[in-house]
Amino acid sequence: MSGHIFGRSTRQSPPTAQTGDGCYIIDTSGKRYLDGSGGAAVSCLGHSDPDVRAAIHAQVDRIAFAHTGFFTSDAAEELADRLIAHAPDGIDRVYLVSGGSEAVEAAIKLARQYCLETGQGSRHRVIARRQSYHGNTLGALAAGGNEWRRTQFKPLLVETSHIAPCYEYRYREEGESAFDYGQRAANELQAEIERLGPDTVMAFIAEPVVGATAGALPAVEGYFRRIREICDHYGVLLILDEVMCGMGRTGSFFACEQDGIAPDIVTIAKGLGAGYQPIGAMLCSGKIYAAIEAGSGFFQHGHTYMGHPTAAAAACAVVRALDERDLLAHVRAQGEKLDAALREAFGQHSHVGDIRGRGLFRGVELVAERGSKATFDPALGVAPKIKKAAFEAGLICYPMQGTIDGQHGDHILLAPPFIISDDQIGELVDKLNTAISAVI
Repeated sequence: MSGHIFGRSTRQSPPTAQTGDGCYIIDTSGKRYLDGSGGAAVSCLGHSDPDVRAAIHAQVDRIAFAHTGFFTSDAAEELADRLIAHAPDGIDRVYLVSGGSEAVEAAIKLARQYCLETGQGSRHRVIARRQSYHGNTLGALAAGGNEWRRTQFKPLLVETSHIAPCYEYRYREEGESAFDYGQRAANELQAEIERLGPDTVMAFIAEPVVGATAGALPAVEGYFRRIREICDHYGVLLILDEVMCGMGRTGSFFACEQDGIAPDIVTIAKGLGAGYQPIGAMLCSGKIYAAIEAGSGFFQHGHTYMGHPTAAAAACAVVRALDERDLLAHVRAQGEKLDAALREAFGQHSHVGDIRGRGLFRGVELVAERGSKATFDPALGVAPKIKKAAFEAGLICYPMQGTIDGQHGDHILLAPPFIISDDQIGELVDKLNTAISAVI
């Protein structure tokens, strides 16, 4: 195509998406693509959900937009109530924004303001994990630990500390139990807080299941409970980034439910609007809200489109679908089937090192040699070649390079719509197998 769009690449002209049909996107030539990654773990209800579309139409017929400096809306109020009904213990307030990066920016700013409002002005440092991804705005990018994404913007980024991820496949030592490894990994947070000075650290941010940069990487049992203990001991706020892994993606409404903890702040987006509208949210504890209420009385932050009524109406319809269609049970059931199909196809593959994830959030880590876990030479471009081959075969998936350190390692992230059928799971794995075979 020709025109004036500044796309993601100046060297590629993608096909034009014309229509959606459940788990498929259809381009202008009529070719059908099975959306095996939900775009980027976004399209949890597929591309033609009648209830979400009807909710958008109905809201636009009433009022499309009203600035939150002057008004609230029924849609925003209902969405907040529905989210809090599912939220982790202590989470009591919802701050609606337009996407994941905005949600993380709001979380970091709120953490700082909370410290100021409670007389802890020396607390300003954020600790995160290597190979994390928290968004592409400057504050969120600074928190993230993916070196490939950070490198060219480093002079613009606020200094952030990064500890090791909880990455059992790569870092658990021989003879070490999974639990002991998780405690060792979590204790890096304690060491870093002590190194920086406990009275300077305001927050630790982490993804319960790491998405784009590490390929559906969950923590081992007990890791996040130890993280919660450390944060409580030092008075550090725990921010959980569930932009990609939340909203039912892992089989529970919030991913952290499966780790048995509650954060002080949690961010969501992607599946919240299911792709029908751009929306995200930052949710915080009642304690944090009460500190702002008793202090200055306002959060010194804001965006024009926050609490957008049309976006909120779409998200309400998504949450209703999760509640009323028993979709979380379906995610768990189909997630087990997808995991089984991946293991049957690739469990003994000479270039598949690890298959992991939860629910309909699965990752396949590729290796040059299984025994040593050696990675492919980054110059080979294995992940982007698999993405291209899969697309040609009619499958949308999310391969990435740099799984280990932003440069080395390749993985494929899968996050299909929650409505995926058994036959479509078979189609996904077959087409992924075709793509891997074509490249490796």
